[in-house]
Amino acid sequence: MKNSFYLTILLLFVSFTSCESFLEEDPRDIISPTNFFNSESDARAAVTGIYAILKNNAIYGQVGLDAWYENGADVIGPNRGWGIIASICSYTMNEGNAGDIQQLMGIAQTWKDLNKIVLNTNVILDNVENNENIPAAARGEIVGEALFLRSLAFYHLTNLWGDVPYYRENLSIDEIGSLGRTDKDLIRDEILVDLQEAQNLMLDVIPANENGRASKWVAAMVMAKIYLIQENWQAARDKSLEIINDSPYEMLADYGEVFSPFNEYNSEIIWELDFAKDITSVLDEPFAGAAFAGNANWRASIFSPRIRDEPLNSGERGTLRDILASRGEAMNGTGLQIPLPDLVNKFPLNDLRRPHNIITNYQGVELKFPYMPKLWNLDLATSPRFNHSDNRIVFRLSDVYLMAAEAENELNGPENAYQYINEVRKRAYATQEEWELTGLSQVEFRNALRDERKWELAGEGHRRMDLIRWGILLDVVRSTEYRVYNPAENIQPYHVLLPIPTEELNLNPALLTSDPTNNGYR
Repeated sequence: MKNSFYLTILLLFVSFTSCESFLEEDPRDIISPTNFFNSESDARAAVTGIYAILKNNAIYGQVGLDAWYENGADVIGPNRGWGIIASICSYTMNEGNAGDIQQLMGIAQTWKDLNKIVLNTNVILDNVENNENIPAAARGEIVGEALFLRSLAFYHLTNLWGDVPYYRENLSIDEIGSLGRTDKDLIRDEILVDLQEAQNLMLDVIPANENGRASKWVAAMVMAKIYLIQENWQAARDKSLEIINDSPYEMLADYGEVFSPFNEYNSEIIWELDFAKDITSVLDEPFAGAAFAGNANWRASIFSPRIRDEPLNSGERGTLRDILASRGEAMNGTGLQIPLPDLVNKFPLNDLRRPHNIITNYQGVELKFPYMPKLWNLDLATSPRFNHSDNRIVFRLSDVYLMAAEAENELNGPENAYQYINEVRKRAYATQEEWELTGLSQVEFRNALRDERKWELAGEGHRRMDLIRWGILLDVVRSTEYRVYNPAENIQPYHVLLPIPTEELNLNPALLTSDPTNNGYR
């Protein structure tokens, strides 16, 4: 029998035990639609299972989507050779090297997990939409959330692979396993309709005891991003302004506070996934016996230094250890995601965001490598190695202001776009003379906007997709200084998409019917 995502229904029944527990998985059983969905709590547990998949290491856990949305661009990369992202950092991806590290991560696992979400949300929608065992108001909310989650999966699938299998019904395994690929433009048009319906049905504000769920504004955020990809500037601007003007979110005065682990769910964050330390999950069975927590966030360890790499002068290692110990800290991460030389050399020195994105000296000790402290956590007691409680920020409001600025400039030039980009810049500089942009041509504003997205959103999972939709990925890669790999030698136009993995092609040859080249990889 086939054993890819086509065969797997992974709906996790999750208990709710505290305000921090919404996404702290306690999986109890594999859910069969024949004996489930008998109540509102059943349906909500099924939706919560989808969030558990989103937190897998191949999507928003550990490196996850960062492997394809951040690496291979001009912001971050590893401080040494690293198998999991070697193919994207060197642009040597192919059908055969699509899996890695026990299949928990890599192209193959990202493909599987995103498609699990599609399959499972179709099951939910089929069993909830007309289910009279569920109160009408709750039914609408659950349907909206499922529509959003399915659309989010297709958003990522089309970004990464272009044309993909597309279905909106609760199909049999055999039917799913013989699907060909559907044009990405059609998929995007249809999920925009679903996202608008989802926005209409989802909650405006998520209750504190269910933090980690997506509100209606997350659906609006994904819509705005799709409109930018389509270059539908009017719709992108209007949806961005809808979020700015009508949502409850607002910019923080201090950029660094946005990322503080003590300030989670702050007013600037539109959506973050909730993680907690010391919570284990069956999702981590391949690592049974290893020191990995199933619901904990690995990502902070990937951005944190490892002491054997530091400091620059190895003779000061004892001094650095003493400093860290006095602060209750440890450099026990991996250092596998750090700023590229290109970011270090070009990030404006007078930008107040720079020390949160680039640090080369810690407590007076010079470091061998630069790091991105907004995404690390050195606290030993509350955030041990591979067991961090730090949430994963997915979308925040400053991104929306920059989307509004971009769309307005493309529509009408910079005159009315300054207000949006300057809203982001004014907290990044000490004086108005430094932050205020004026007098730019449309092209000059476009270039300034592209730099601004780089400084503001560095390492947050947006850069490579930005470069792709702007049509400049190849030019940027070929002119960027890298530390370990040299992708400029290998990158080709077809690398804007990933290959469908060999195992999926073997299971379903129809995936090659519309494109025998597999996105140019054969």
